[in-house]
Amino acid sequence: MADEDTQTDETGGDEEIQSARDRLEEGADKAIGEFDQSVVDLLAWLLDTETRARIYVYLRQNPDSTSEEVAEGTGLYPSTVREALAELHDETTVMRGKRESAGAGNNPYEYEAISPSELVSEAVGQVQNQLNAVFNLDERLSRGQDGSDDGPVTISVSGGSADAPAPADEEDSDDTE
Repeated sequence: MADEDTQTDETGGDEEIQSARDRLEEGADKAIGEFDQSVVDLLAWLLDTETRARIYVYLRQNPDSTSEEVAEGTGLYPSTVREALAELHDETTVMRGKRESAGAGNNPYEYEAISPSELVSEAVGQVQNQLNAVFNLDERLSRGQDGSDDGPVTISVSGGSADAPAPADEEDSDDTE
């Protein structure tokens, strides 16, 4: 009888461990899903739409993909993907080149997304210009649309790639009177 109690306790212990593992895995999956959605939300803000953000993330994970592969991998409609890729290419957020194939037939474009540091550098410039436009609103209103976007706001990003723009000199940003 003591053997049966020990066996039951061991089995019960294994079930508790498995249950704890299941709960941890569910929690981890939920956290990853929330993290992924947070990243997509941030990218959607930078790239204007969630569709474009999903395409960007897919291309970072799967460079040199065709529009068909992107559509299949993201679950988006092929026409939506083609339109978004054309816009992202025009904005230089993605690069494209012809896929080389040995056989005859058309060679589709394959796409690759720019690095996140390049994406942030471009966004920083846009935000800086918009903030300076707000600071210079009175000047713009009194002169019409000829007001400049130069102003007191200078945003610099550090810790990025070597391609990131250098911060402006203090003399350049101190031109306000």
